Amino acid sequence: MDLNRSRSVKLNDGHVMPVLGFGTLAPDDVPKSKSGEATKVAIDVGFRHFDAAYIYQNEKEVGKAIREKIADGTVKREDIFYTTKLWTTFCRPELVRPALERSLKALQLDYVDLFIIHLPIAMKPGEELMPKDANGDFILETVDLCSTWAAMEKCKDAGLTKSIGVSNFNHKQLEMILNKPGLKYKPVCNQVECHPYLNQSKLLEFCKSKDIVLVAYSALGSQKNPAWVERDSPSLLEEPVLNAIAKKHNRSPGQVALRFQLQRGVVVLVKSFNQKRIKENFEVFNFELTPEDMKAIEGLNRNFRYFKLPFAVGHPHYPFSEEY
Repeated sequence: MDLNRSRSVKLNDGHVMPVLGFGTLAPDDVPKSKSGEATKVAIDVGFRHFDAAYIYQNEKEVGKAIREKIADGTVKREDIFYTTKLWTTFCRPELVRPALERSLKALQLDYVDLFIIHLPIAMKPGEELMPKDANGDFILETVDLCSTWAAMEKCKDAGLTKSIGVSNFNHKQLEMILNKPGLKYKPVCNQVECHPYLNQSKLLEFCKSKDIVLVAYSALGSQKNPAWVERDSPSLLEEPVLNAIAKKHNRSPGQVALRFQLQRGVVVLVKSFNQKRIKENFEVFNFELTPEDMKAIEGLNRNFRYFKLPFAVGHPHYPFSEEY
């Protein structure tokens, strides 16, 4: 991973991914238009990697922002690396391509750079994002993920996406895809929750051994959305060790947490809707953490997850019952 010159990493299919990405998920109380505004600010600041998903329900706004920045000459389409995700209600193989086409239509783009399976857990197909039964329980189903993957491969062959990958998969689920009979393309990445309290060192090692890039979400902890995250979760950015290292380098704790990931070969995503913070989050290439700093941050690991996906705990593909 070249942090100084190209600021990007080569994927196992030959395409290139910027090592720092901008997350477009907006909290429920933020209007969708803000995602578009923040995307434009991020492009102006220097971000070229944008992480989005069908479930975020704002691809229309984000796509419009990207197209406007292409139209005004700030960037070309090929400068932008755009990721979208296959939502759990589209895991059946026959629904995979229509799901991607739906995102492309909202974006008004001809292709995405990366299409990933959002979760290894399938839910009942249909227009409901989170389908529930009469008792208010989520309606889960079991789909053969290898057949989902074969449909992802066809999307790549059709030119609708340049690369394909997965998200929230454990090492056994990755092995299952890698050992799939007739595998045409390996996943280029596995996007997972990863931060100093959950540093994913074993999964990172496994992914590196298979030439799969680990992409970190919730790299600064979490905004504690009560729908997903328990209220009493620890605040990563208040961590004394991070703050001491930040003070030493005259940086923010957030910049230190991001730089930590970059130095260990992880592609890192960060989101903010605050103009000053967006700019600050991009300024992680002009300082370096010492080996002692890295060791101290690694020592913070406590295998703590903000996102536990409680609704899927009983599902046969629930990913977090494995150690990594």
